[in-house]
Amino acid sequence: MNDHPTAPDTDNGALLSVRGVDVGYRTGRRTRVTAVHDVSFDLHPGQSMALVGESGCGKTTLGLGLLRLLPRTGVVPKGEILFRRKDGTRVDVRTLEKEKLRRFRWNEAAMVFQGAMNAFNPVLKIEEHFLDTFRAHERAGRRRPRKEIIERSAELLEMVRLDPVRVLGSFPHELSGGMRQRSLIALALALEPQLLILDEPTTALDILTQRSIVERLAELREELRFSMVFITHDLGLAAELADRVGTMYAGRLIETGTTRDIFYRSRHPYTSALINSVPPVVGDLHVPESLPGGPPSLNALPPGCSFAPRCAHALDSCTATRPVLEVLKHRDAGLSHTAACFRSTDAALHAEGVSR
Repeated sequence: MNDHPTAPDTDNGALLSVRGVDVGYRTGRRTRVTAVHDVSFDLHPGQSMALVGESGCGKTTLGLGLLRLLPRTGVVPKGEILFRRKDGTRVDVRTLEKEKLRRFRWNEAAMVFQGAMNAFNPVLKIEEHFLDTFRAHERAGRRRPRKEIIERSAELLEMVRLDPVRVLGSFPHELSGGMRQRSLIALALALEPQLLILDEPTTALDILTQRSIVERLAELREELRFSMVFITHDLGLAAELADRVGTMYAGRLIETGTTRDIFYRSRHPYTSALINSVPPVVGDLHVPESLPGGPPSLNALPPGCSFAPRCAHALDSCTATRPVLEVLKHRDAGLSHTAACFRSTDAALHAEGVSR
C-alpha cells in the first residue's frame, strides 16, 4: 500500500477532507452491507462539526471509519480521507499501513468513545491507561520516562477538572460516570491531536454532569485549538458545541450548513422534523411533532430518496430518483449550506413551517 502524503488537485486549507467515502460491514464471505454511502465534507482547523440523526443512521460508523477503528468486519472500500498533518503534509488515512496508522492515531487524531466504562480496561488503573497510550502511539524514536508520563497525565486530568492523585490510582469502576468520561477526554488529548472525534460523550449522564462536560469541552477547544467532530442525537448539544452541522439519514449526508443555517433555515424535511420533535427551551411553547415510521433497513433501501416513505412533502420524483447534495448558499472557508432534496428551494414549502 502507498502511504505517502497525498496532494489532491484542490487544496482548500481543510484539516480533514472526506471525499466520496463508503463504509460497510462484511456479513458473509461475499456479502457486504454498506452502512455509509458516498459521504463528503471538509473540516477546517479549529472548526467543530456535529453529525446528527436517529440511531442507526451511520454517524458512529462514519466516525470509526475516519480513523479506521472499525471492528474486524468493517471496511472502507471507497473514497479518500485526506488529513493535514502537523508538519503540513497531507495523507490519505485509508492508505496508511498498520504501524503508521497506529502512530497517526492519538498523535494527529483521537476518539472519545461512547460509554466510558466500555472504553477502559476494567482491570487496569487509569494511570496504566495513560502509560499504555503514550507508549503505543508516540512517534517512533521517542519514549518518555514513566515519571514524565505521569506528570503529563496529571496535567491533563487537571485540565478536565479532576483530582489526578485520586483518579490515576483508581480503577474505572471506582469513578463516577462523569469522572470516567472526563478521564477519557483527557486521555484522548494526551498527545495533543489536531482532531478529536467524540461519539455521544454525554450519553447516560445526568443533566448537570452533561453541562459540566460540554462547558469544559468548549473551553478546551478554545484553549488548545483542536478541531472536533461531535456525534450526537442531542440537538441542544449540537447547537451549543458545533460551528457546522451535518444531518445523516440511512447512511447518507443529506444536509450540511452552519449551525444557524441548520437550526433556523433548514432545507431538508428530515432535518426540520428532527428540530420540530424537540420541545423549545425559549420562545412560544408548542407540542413537539413526532416523526412517524422508522429508518429503512440498510439491506433494503427504497428507490429514490430514502426518506420519501416518511416525508409528507414527497413528490413522485422522490420515489424514483435519489437527490444529491446541492449547494444552496456558498460562503468562504467551506461554509456552504447544502441539501439533498428536490424541494430544498421551494419557498412555499418552507413558508408552511417545515423549517422553523
